[in-house]
Amino acid sequence: MLASIMTINMLRNPDAAKKVNDWMLDISQRLDDSVAVAQATCSEEEFKEYRLAAAKIMGEILLSVLNPLYRTHPSLKPPDFE
Repeated sequence: MLASIMTINMLRNPDAAKKVNDWMLDISQRLDDSVAVAQATCSEEEFKEYRLAAAKIMGEILLSVLNPLYRTHPSLKPPDFE
């Protein structure tokens, strides 16, 4: 639902799309960094639970925001992004 709303209402604007792309990539990196912190400071059980939660968020960012964004603005897709 979110992806279709964003694609129709906002993502056609190249400047907005660039900002959203930058923010989503930054958020994804921060989530990845937070998993490393959890791994270094939490019990194995806590780490696994946190890693799963972070992975769900990152997956939603990919599926609901980044993939639709890159379909509309392929030039924003990073070269190493798969």
